Amino acid sequence: MFELILKPGREKSVKRRHPWIFSGAVARVTGEPESGETVQVVSHDGQPLAVAAYSPKSQIVARAWDWRMREIGPEFFTERIGQALALRRDLLPGTGAMRLVHGESDGLPGVVIDRYGDVVVLQLSSAGAMRWREVIAGAVETHAQPRTIFERSDADVLALEGLAAQVAHLRGEPLPADVVVEEAGLKYRVDVAGGHKTGFYLDQRANRARVRALAARRDVLDCFCYTGGFALNAAAGGARSVTAVDSSGPALATLRANAALNELSVPDAMEGDVFALLRGFRDRGRRFGLIVLDPPKFAPTAAHAERAARAYKDINLLALKLLEPGGLLFTFSCSGGVDAALFQKIVAGAALDAGVDARIVERLGAGPDHPVALNFPEGDYLKGLVCRVG
Repeated sequence: MFELILKPGREKSVKRRHPWIFSGAVARVTGEPESGETVQVVSHDGQPLAVAAYSPKSQIVARAWDWRMREIGPEFFTERIGQALALRRDLLPGTGAMRLVHGESDGLPGVVIDRYGDVVVLQLSSAGAMRWREVIAGAVETHAQPRTIFERSDADVLALEGLAAQVAHLRGEPLPADVVVEEAGLKYRVDVAGGHKTGFYLDQRANRARVRALAARRDVLDCFCYTGGFALNAAAGGARSVTAVDSSGPALATLRANAALNELSVPDAMEGDVFALLRGFRDRGRRFGLIVLDPPKFAPTAAHAERAARAYKDINLLALKLLEPGGLLFTFSCSGGVDAALFQKIVAGAALDAGVDARIVERLGAGPDHPVALNFPEGDYLKGLVCRVG
């Protein structure tokens, strides 16, 4: 096996079982391993630390598969994927739409696997995951037994790995023309081939239910609404009115179709720049009793945090100005470069500038199908606050 030898003093994070090894920590690599090939991570004095997937074009030059010296092959992936599915069966029995594998937190760096009924979607984002694509697909076929396996390896992070996007049917029957899933009594059409992420935001399941529980008799505004997960739950929860805004016309068309599918009143769906639309509401004196802010990832890494902080502050400032007294703000950040403490600080600054008295009444995150490994805090990417304006 090729060896990746660390500089003196740079083995501490690996010993704490953090799965990422950065290029700056590496003294040298023995031989010429190919992209995605398994290497042994070794301390400067020769102590074996981990077996990892090599990624020569990335700043994260290796991602640990295991901290035991073991062979990485079909048996390893069958074992890990089986363990991940068993966890979900225990925590979310009978759920037809869920995340089956959550990357590093399930011991499979760069591997995301989502299930939408009989359709399973693979999203691979690391050199190691790409190298083992067919083996991973075979393990999914064995354990999950889906009708269709489709690949959506098209995340922006692939460019950092020097990898090309892959979007294609992998195994089983062709992708159905219409993929519909049910969650808490509501049905959603999922665009597996071209939608955001793998087609739907599975991480917001519990938070959609929370909006439904608190929407009754309120005027609700769903910002960055995509295909209407929060908006439809607000309508189902008895909201007085629902306004949904997004920059994507096709997403809003799916929102309308989802409303019809559930025999719900169609929300007032508005296409345009969300920042501009909120400024327009402000200028016209509109007020809402509940606002959801679920923007895209403003800060994919810590290097983008300062610029992202301005965007998060601006959008939260606008929303807080639109809330009526007693109104609720559900505000989220999915940016890995903005941690929970910074996000709370940003929202607090927005409330101060908006001139409102607000307090946090709940903290929200992803569901149990998006576990967070204790040795990988970066997996806790979704941060949510429910703030009440006094």
